[in-house]
Amino acid sequence: MFRHALSLAVPVSLIALLVACGNGDTVEAPVRPAMVVQPQPAGDAMETYPGEVRARFEPELAFRIGGKISKRLVDAGARVKKDQPLAELDPEDVKLQLEAARAQVAAAEANLKLVRTERDRYQTLLARQLISQSQYDNVENQYRAGEARVKQIKAEFNVANNQAGYSVLRASQDGVIARRLAEVGQVVSAGQTVFTLAADGEREVLISVPEHAFERFRIGQDVSVELWSQPGKRFPGRIRELSPAADAQSRTFAARVAFAGGAMKAELGQSARVAIKAEGEVPLSVPMSALSAEKDVPFVWVVDPKESKVVRTLVRIGRYGQERVSVLEGLKEGDWVVAAGVQMLRDGQKVKPVDRDNRTVKLIAGE
Repeated sequence: MFRHALSLAVPVSLIALLVACGNGDTVEAPVRPAMVVQPQPAGDAMETYPGEVRARFEPELAFRIGGKISKRLVDAGARVKKDQPLAELDPEDVKLQLEAARAQVAAAEANLKLVRTERDRYQTLLARQLISQSQYDNVENQYRAGEARVKQIKAEFNVANNQAGYSVLRASQDGVIARRLAEVGQVVSAGQTVFTLAADGEREVLISVPEHAFERFRIGQDVSVELWSQPGKRFPGRIRELSPAADAQSRTFAARVAFAGGAMKAELGQSARVAIKAEGEVPLSVPMSALSAEKDVPFVWVVDPKESKVVRTLVRIGRYGQERVSVLEGLKEGDWVVAAGVQMLRDGQKVKPVDRDNRTVKLIAGE
């Protein structure tokens, strides 16, 4: 009897549940996390080159005199201020030269005092007509030579004094020491690079262009830059400098790419990729995991940036790559496309956009 009643109760409860679900109330689907990406230029229409973030200005710092390095006050990677001491030479030689110049100044001044006294005495004798004019002229010439000698020796003393100050190498401006090329105890010549300073300010990307692609580059050409620390995010740039000669070892041409927006928060030494568009119209591309199809009609899920809802968007696709597929029509560069779990979505469903590291993405049109 109990089994019979239970068998009747189960269908009744199921019917009641179905009636409750079919009473006209809409059950909203749960918000699902969705990994989103933006369409990128098709890989087969882009040329990418690896690069490194460098400073816009990189002066090479060197002593103005030669000598033996006695102190090294900073190392590579140190942040320095303008006029901060970086290294010092052994000062003994320049001190001796300065003392010698000082002694020569004292001797020249003493000689000038002597010939001045002699000239004054001969001037008195000439006024009394006790000596000839030629004798006085000879003494006058000695006096003028003594004056010139004092000026010469004082100039040499000033040079020696300046050289004593040149024994300390100072930073030319604020920045970071990018390279150290000398060590304590090393004898360096005047003008030999000791440090390379990466000056504060603008940042650029240094790339190497192979010989076969050099003709496709020109100064002012628009490019896009992607930092490895910010994958999937491209920054506009342009080629600012192009070396006219190839490197003797790598046979590549150095090119510097400036960020179009001016100052860019990029750390020195960061890895980057520079992408250059091929000639003609460049199609967009999305990961193959973002592509779906219904009745042989391809579509992708585009997230509405205002409501965070997915919208089924029909697309016309081109050639397939190893990981991406070209999209000829249906998408814009600023769209956000769901790249994973597309089979679990339905039109109008609300999602939580995240990136590849599961971080929340703020959907802003045109970002």
